[in-house]
Amino acid sequence: MTDHYAVFGNPVVQSKSPMIHARFAAETGQDMDYVKIEAPVDGFADALRAFVDKGGRGCNVTAPFKLEAYALATEHTQAARMAGSTNTLRFDGNRIEAHNTDGVGLLRDIQDNLGHSLKGKRILMLGAGGAVRGAALPFLQAGPAEFALLNRSVDKAQAICDMLKDHGEIVLCDPVRAKGYDIVLNGTSSSLGGSCPTMPDGVFDGCALAYDLSYGKGLTPFLQAAQKAGVPQLADGVGMLVEQAAEAFAWWRGTTPATTDLIREMTIPLT
Repeated sequence: MTDHYAVFGNPVVQSKSPMIHARFAAETGQDMDYVKIEAPVDGFADALRAFVDKGGRGCNVTAPFKLEAYALATEHTQAARMAGSTNTLRFDGNRIEAHNTDGVGLLRDIQDNLGHSLKGKRILMLGAGGAVRGAALPFLQAGPAEFALLNRSVDKAQAICDMLKDHGEIVLCDPVRAKGYDIVLNGTSSSLGGSCPTMPDGVFDGCALAYDLSYGKGLTPFLQAAQKAGVPQLADGVGMLVEQAAEAFAWWRGTTPATTDLIREMTIPLT
């Protein structure tokens, strides 16, 4: 019997998830389908229940429903609790289990696909939203010398630091001394609007990798600034997209799909 999965969002027409999961299912021999469901902004809970009642086994969740999905869940993984939101649910009777795969997906892309170990490195993350919260614990578990956050709202960044202070060296970035980072990541929404996040002068000095969590935008203003500063490697979030999907797929199906070829096919040259 075919198992049913979906991605919920509003809008959701742009989602690449059905294509990605269809590819994973074909390559791993899984009998499943995966569709897009655009739920009304005020009707996510009803749409989710209707999906479950029709035999839905699990789903991904994108904007604007990640917080509501977290609140509806009856159980939460550590990754979901740390992020305070969920992008992945699975269903078992009356149980709704919540997971967050964004952080693991980002970490795998940087370390496994791009070849940059975080161990002993100095990392700077711009932003303090849900994606950053999701990435923080996996990053700290990778053993960086320092994981610094820089955000317009200092309170939001400080809250993440306070939450994870016992897990590693996570600090607020001092804009006056924001230099010497091995990896600089843009976790803000600036690239979605075609703008560049506010950054201190010299932020790319000594940087080996500049990574924009947005994907499919080509050479974003953030990556343009990195390129102009001479950063030798640039990447957007397409690898993160595929890797977080692979983590969700493994959580649902118990088998981990290959990702390398799909990432290569989906990557837009950053020129």
